Amino acid sequence: MGFHYIDLIIILAIGLLILGPKSIQSIARSAGKTAGQAKEAKDKLLAELPMEELDQVRNNISRIPLSPQQAVQMLLTPEQPKKPEGQEKSEAANEVPQS
Repeated sequence: MGFHYIDLIIILAIGLLILGPKSIQSIARSAGKTAGQAKEAKDKLLAELPMEELDQVRNNISRIPLSPQQAVQMLLTPEQPKKPEGQEKSEAANEVPQS
């Protein structure tokens, strides 16, 4: 659903009539400062996160079984090491079709 531009204009006009231009300007300024502080906090948090460890966790999540059948199958099949994507493509190109 969401808001349309006409809805926003009507809401701003009512706010202007009730609060006045000075208080709307003050509210907008404080909202801008708050948004800037939130962006700074987000950037600071992302700079402190150990991205390598998070990548390892994300790669391991795909190996978590979602059902008992998957768990049994994972236990019965040996784990094969994954090859980098570039090697898989080059090996597929080097294979000679047998006739």
